[in-house]
Amino acid sequence: MSSRLFAPMAALFAGLALAAPTFSPALAKGPDSLADLSAQVSDSVVNISAEVVEPKRGKGAENTPSAPLDEFFDEFMRRQKQGQGGAPEMPHGRRGAMGSGFVIDASGIVVTNNHVIADANEITVTFTDGTKLKAELLGKDQKVDVAVLRVKPDKPLKFVKFADSDKARVGDWVLAVGNPFGLGGSVTAGIVSARNRNIDKGPYDNYIQTDAAINKGNSGGPLFNMDGDVVGINTAILSPSGGSIGIGFATPANTVLPVIEQLQKFGETRRGWLGVRIQNVDDAIAETLGLGAARGALVSSVDERGPSKAADIKTGDLIVKFDGKPIKESHELPKLVAAATVGKDVEVVILRGGKEQIKTIKLGRLEDSEKTAAKENGGPGSGPAAEKPLAALGMEFSKLSDELRSHYQIKDTVKSGAVIVSVDPRSDAGEKHLQVGEIVTEINQEPVADPAEAVKKIKALKDAGKKTALLIVANGHGDTHFVAVPLGD
Repeated sequence: MSSRLFAPMAALFAGLALAAPTFSPALAKGPDSLADLSAQVSDSVVNISAEVVEPKRGKGAENTPSAPLDEFFDEFMRRQKQGQGGAPEMPHGRRGAMGSGFVIDASGIVVTNNHVIADANEITVTFTDGTKLKAELLGKDQKVDVAVLRVKPDKPLKFVKFADSDKARVGDWVLAVGNPFGLGGSVTAGIVSARNRNIDKGPYDNYIQTDAAINKGNSGGPLFNMDGDVVGINTAILSPSGGSIGIGFATPANTVLPVIEQLQKFGETRRGWLGVRIQNVDDAIAETLGLGAARGALVSSVDERGPSKAADIKTGDLIVKFDGKPIKESHELPKLVAAATVGKDVEVVILRGGKEQIKTIKLGRLEDSEKTAAKENGGPGSGPAAEKPLAALGMEFSKLSDELRSHYQIKDTVKSGAVIVSVDPRSDAGEKHLQVGEIVTEINQEPVADPAEAVKKIKALKDAGKKTALLIVANGHGDTHFVAVPLGD
């Protein structure tokens, strides 16, 4: 081919090259070093040791069942006992767990995850210089998975501040500091991989996703931005193996900060409450309602004694704006309501019959409504009586009965399966966020009729040397999702 033919092409590609965006080599390779940042923040990060100390029991007393703090880091501790460090045995009558935390006030206020301390009655905070201090629990919140502790130091502690997590962008560099596998202060780095991630862990999911390595024991530790401020609390990982595969989740600072302030001030949370059940709006619903595009939160039911009932909110109303803020997706509404002040009069914009209406609602308190519901249902742990559950993978299963359907609000569209009636939060199933009231309908693409069949299939997979069980799990509405749970040893 003549060289003349190459000339216009070369000119064209040259023009494209000039039009393409240019990036600084420094941005492409990342920071030269994170040593200064690590040195700046590490002294504010602590290790958390949480223990349940049981009272001595008389001779012949029955053993208590396993508690959520049992089986902490089994593999790590087993290796230690085999001569790779000589970890001591936990004294009889004690069950323990470890995690991470960080100091937010020089006087001794420490933050961690709720699931790190669980039901512990002895909590010890260890600092980078080896100092150990007993901690007092000021308050904890299961929904956002945060706990606030207080220690009494001899001198002011080094502390860190929270960042405005709404300013975090995908691609920003972040630093995770914590106590993975009980190894002590460890630093890993990565970027913000995604924002506002919903992993169905709780009602207020909006996680920061990061590829900075997060493992068991990092829970409760801080995720720092490059200014040394806390952009989030490392809370969960997505991993078939139980170790880091580059998908970790941190609860954003702007989500936890109001909760921390309430726990410090009141020792409990005080969330706003509308008194409605909502569901997401899909394209079919949007077309039916003439919305053009899916938006808002569809009211599926109204609590008869809730604030929305008094304000004439009805089933079928579409909430499109709350307190001046537009609702693009249904999961945005619970976060806004929870953050609002109890007793505040808020304007709620709804669509009814294709027309917008403005309703003024005086917000109730979520915790009060939950206490009332618990009393009416017989209190916590008042689930229906059933035959003894069968256990596997850190879960207990019961048969799908009329009582369980009513108790967990399981619809008739779910025909069969093994109902999850308890989950050990320290198990792999707990790490995968499997929930009480969900139903295992298939294991490795084979249907599950009842708990006995579920346990049998799991055993068969273990006997065959398989490493993972692929579950199909349904919620009470019949919506399903896949969950890969490690089978362990």
